Amino acid sequence: MGPLQGIRIVELAGIGPGPMACMLLADLGATVLRIDRTEAADLGVKRPAKYNLLLRNRQCAMLDLKQPAAVEQVLELVENADVLIEGFRPGVAERLGLGPEPCLARNARLVYGRMTGWGQTGPLAHAAGHDVNYLALTGALNAIGRKDQAPSIPLALAGDMGGGALYLVMGVLAALLEARGSGKGQVVDAAIVDGAASLATSFYGLHAAGLWDERRGTNILDSGAPFYEVYECQDGGWISVGPIEARFYAQLLQKLDLDAEALGGQHDRSAWAQAKVQIAQRFKSRTRQQWCDLLEGSDVCFAPVLSFAEAPQHAHMKARGTFVEVDGVVQPAPAPRFSRTVPAMPRPPRELPDADLAAIAAEWRAARN
Repeated sequence: MGPLQGIRIVELAGIGPGPMACMLLADLGATVLRIDRTEAADLGVKRPAKYNLLLRNRQCAMLDLKQPAAVEQVLELVENADVLIEGFRPGVAERLGLGPEPCLARNARLVYGRMTGWGQTGPLAHAAGHDVNYLALTGALNAIGRKDQAPSIPLALAGDMGGGALYLVMGVLAALLEARGSGKGQVVDAAIVDGAASLATSFYGLHAAGLWDERRGTNILDSGAPFYEVYECQDGGWISVGPIEARFYAQLLQKLDLDAEALGGQHDRSAWAQAKVQIAQRFKSRTRQQWCDLLEGSDVCFAPVLSFAEAPQHAHMKARGTFVEVDGVVQPAPAPRFSRTVPAMPRPPRELPDADLAAIAAEWRAARN
């Protein structure tokens, strides 16, 4: 089930964006076989397999890829696969005998997806790094934070998952489409620094036009403006507002019973600090739920700031089916939505390696023929 049904993917196990990319592809119906290392990477996070949600929807085999026999097993799978995805440092796959050259020699139509932080080339290509480092180098981290404070470290959504996993998936799908016409595979070099920089394209345009101040917390979209901000409520809960458009901002002030003239012009930056104080005082006068009752569903661009525990219980999320429960674990459902090739309910991550590689290789060979 799902639009990628029939696509076969070999995943050479990694961490973070690689598994996320493979989860997304598997969620949409691709058959993904994860080849795990005999000694998994230690990130200091121990948990039962069912909570490692990035590993859902696929089988797993454990191989010592330093052994020639294990490498040959992977190459046999590659012969009838559509995609291989690896997230090693540059040169590691080549040293193992599983780089693009031997894989494409076995299967000329193969899409070979590579996931790294710094990319396959460049002065930093072989250095270790993590999400915060990649965002730092793109300019994005410097722009995130409040006025006169240090840059704020975001969750690994903009770097690992957005700039990394999503761009790898986009590249793999584009290469698969191209291979249908050309009959030739290719290498997709997905680097988090490239993807995160790409995500910041509009902000680079604003900066070039002189419309983005590099001082954090002074722009419309970085907590500088009173109308694009989070505010604390009487009960300690938080809400978010973002009425950038004049008519939506006017509605917000009307519902808050605030005098627009007294606050100053919406885009008068000299008035922002005082306007923010007055708006903050008003939001502090009621509980979060009281503000939800008044503002939710209106055009004031409002939403409560929910926790991971609260978000799946929100009426809109429930109506959309944005979250599902699998094996007792609440988690995001596959996205996006499809009208005809609807993805199946996710299958939980497997506790132990469970793949019969010989049987899978034979099955893939039969399907290809």
